[in-house]
Amino acid sequence: MALSTKRPLPMAADLYGDIEPSPQATWRGYWPGLTIVAAGTLAAGFLSDHYGVPLTLMALLIGLALNFLSADVRLTPGLAFASRSLLRWGIVLVGVRITLGQIVALGPVALLCVLAIVALTMGAGILVARRLGFDAAFGTLAGGAVAICGASAAMALATTLGEKRTSQAQLTLVLVGISAMSATAMMVYPLAAHALHMSDLKAGFMLGAAIHDVAQALGAGYSYSEGAGQIAAIVKLTRVALLAPVLAIVAMFLGKDASGAKKVGLPWFVVGFFVLAGINSTGIIPPFVATAAEKTAAGLLAAAVTATAIRSPLSQLLEAGPRPLFVILAATLVAFVLAVAAAYFLIG
Repeated sequence: MALSTKRPLPMAADLYGDIEPSPQATWRGYWPGLTIVAAGTLAAGFLSDHYGVPLTLMALLIGLALNFLSADVRLTPGLAFASRSLLRWGIVLVGVRITLGQIVALGPVALLCVLAIVALTMGAGILVARRLGFDAAFGTLAGGAVAICGASAAMALATTLGEKRTSQAQLTLVLVGISAMSATAMMVYPLAAHALHMSDLKAGFMLGAAIHDVAQALGAGYSYSEGAGQIAAIVKLTRVALLAPVLAIVAMFLGKDASGAKKVGLPWFVVGFFVLAGINSTGIIPPFVATAAEKTAAGLLAAAVTATAIRSPLSQLLEAGPRPLFVILAATLVAFVLAVAAAYFLIG
């Protein structure tokens, strides 16, 4: 690949905080970026309320329209905080909308389907990469990012594989491709679910099982319906929880020595999501508190989507050759087809 290895990593949704270091700034340094995010999110809320358009879709479109602002380094601390920390807390608060009964209601078939989709998507990435002249490590990187949780999975896999197997340029390209395709999936997949006349359960499963990044998966789910958003959150966070065992398997067969590989456990925001769902299942949360938490979660997720769209490195897509992106596209299509098939024939 004719890519410069010195290109900085693209700015994407970074759940684990390891794609880029947290910007060092005083509290005043966060305000410029957060002000832009707040303005964009409020504008999205206005359009959503007055025209009946999904909030997260409007947040995405407004963020993309403001993408040129990402070149201003003064906005970086606030944009990074919104796309990372606000997303994490938004995910935790989504747990107030869900009960353990809903999670159990998905059943073992849904869990087996998620496991199969993750495994087959990674396998497709490796197979297509080999057919196009790349090695298995690049296929694992691209396929794993699509299969699990987008940019954060890509960074975790690159750390496990080591720079001798995956270069900085390859990682950059995967992050760029994942960012673009996840944003596209957020807009296109709900339309496909409507065209197939899917129920909330089927649509939520499909969106949670097929979309790359967490923010976009939840955004697509709640743009379809409240019920679909709840199911999408459960399914998507199940995929996120699979990152740790997948890293262990990759390290066993392809990874660098154990002393250099970074250990990734179950993320705290996933734990928080299921803890709040468990508390909500007891019925002890007062209705006004649950309502306030739901509105806060919607606002935080919309703000995270706005910030992520502003920071997406759209210009870098034109600089890279198309061949490596075919690997990401192929894995994306496999995940989508499998998720649609599972939702349509096996779920509900």
